[in-house]
Amino acid sequence: MWPAQRIVGETFLSLALMVLGVGAGLVDDASVAPAVGIGVAAGLLSLLRRGLPASVLLVTAAGSAPFFGLAPLLLVVAWSAGRRIDGLGRACGVFGLAYVLCFGLTAAWAPHVSVSLLAVAGLFILVGILVPGLAGRYWSQRRTLSDTLHEYNAQLLREREMIAGQARMLERQRIAQDMHDSLGHQLALISVHTGALEVNRELSGQQREAVGVLREASMAAMHELRDVVGVLRDGVEASPAGGSPQGTGVEEPEAPSRGVAGIDDLAETSRSAGTDVEIQREGEVRPLPPTADHAAYRVVQEGLTNAHKYAPGASITIGLRYEPDSLVVEVANGPVGVPVRGGVASGGQGLTGLEERARLVGGMVHAGPTADGGFRLAGLLPYTSSGDARKTFVAPPDDFRAQNPAGSAGESDPAPDWNGLPKELAKAVNRTKRGNGIAIGCGAAALVGVVLVIAAVVAVVFLVREADKTMIEPEQYDAVTIGRSEKSVRDELPKGDSFMNTGPGSGAPPEPDGSQCLTLLSTEIGDSLDTEPAFRFCFKDGKLIEKKSFEAAG
Repeated sequence: MWPAQRIVGETFLSLALMVLGVGAGLVDDASVAPAVGIGVAAGLLSLLRRGLPASVLLVTAAGSAPFFGLAPLLLVVAWSAGRRIDGLGRACGVFGLAYVLCFGLTAAWAPHVSVSLLAVAGLFILVGILVPGLAGRYWSQRRTLSDTLHEYNAQLLREREMIAGQARMLERQRIAQDMHDSLGHQLALISVHTGALEVNRELSGQQREAVGVLREASMAAMHELRDVVGVLRDGVEASPAGGSPQGTGVEEPEAPSRGVAGIDDLAETSRSAGTDVEIQREGEVRPLPPTADHAAYRVVQEGLTNAHKYAPGASITIGLRYEPDSLVVEVANGPVGVPVRGGVASGGQGLTGLEERARLVGGMVHAGPTADGGFRLAGLLPYTSSGDARKTFVAPPDDFRAQNPAGSAGESDPAPDWNGLPKELAKAVNRTKRGNGIAIGCGAAALVGVVLVIAAVVAVVFLVREADKTMIEPEQYDAVTIGRSEKSVRDELPKGDSFMNTGPGSGAPPEPDGSQCLTLLSTEIGDSLDTEPAFRFCFKDGKLIEKKSFEAAG
């Protein structure tokens, strides 16, 4: 199916060719009905030229000989056929046959035309068919080459993306292995030693409780490490399972939840460390997408971590407020009694990571001091995923995954390296460039020839038409008899209303009194270069009363 733009363009082109066909038919002295028929035929052939380029070209070339109204269509059809006829041999055969048909039928249709005028017409037909065909073929080859280069460029980009993806995968696997070997070993040692301390009889109950908190924290850290390693290796979250990592010999409890359901465990762990933690829930509980659910867990985890680091001993309030369109997660701690000194290790990337995580799910994160001197961390997380455009708080273009230096698909692609083309394609490019140069030169020369030929043909046709208005054969003069009605004589003779009819000139016999005379030139050549034969017809009272043949001075 054609797109709407092409349908409109083809409709206007067909209408324009119909109008030109009717106008050219009327100029060719055709009556109204044949001229309209020629215009309708031109419009229909224009619509068929895309599907049947060769057939329409041959039909138009054959029809333009007897019907001048098809001449404008011939230029359009030749250009379209040059674009769509496959194969150089087939194209040359079709265009050669079209020229033979057009020129041969023109010569057969007008046998009285002189050889010189017929040669000019043949040249005009050749240029009128050849130049649009060359232009269409050049445009088609150029577009084909451009499409080939674009396909090759797309293939290079796909291959480069595959290589980069493999490199990223290998690097992620290396990082995952390093984390598993280093952090996993250290966490396993911490878990073993804290487990041994927990059963030590020399410790008091409070000390055993503190060691138990450390052991649970180390086990949670091992689960977190397992999830991260799974994401780095396979790109998916590791399924929680009991047991121990290979080689550690440590029995692990079931992995805690990493969503809203696991916030109670986070609060309980903080309470075990001696911190007053309160959870406040408002609204009707609504389910969240897995990514948003995990983001809520990370907001609470980061808020508790920051409170333990920078406000030890301060009370902490965790708020879960279910709004109509989103979940609001808040972690607020009270003011710090004594400023914290010393080195609690911090990477400084926690809040930045939370902002990115919330933005990916269509939410946002805010952090800042409270009015009473404490600190508050809040996250706004929608109930729908970021892929659902119905409810999102962040514009999709802000997704950092789209910030690829190579550009995303369908946007700006990097410029291809033309020096790295395959040999076959490079040869095709060079061959096409040379052929295009020759085609452009031939087309320019042919275009100049077309302009000159058109100007010459127009001038010749104009002079011939003007001469027909003012010249008659001697046989026509002899056939007119005196006494005939003025109307019948004037109907047989030209009107003489041309710039070439300069009047009788000197040497003409006097006109009869009270008569109206018509002076016409003869097609014969005069006896001298200074005179030319002329015929004069004088009318009076509606009848021909006199006719004279004389030599008029030029």
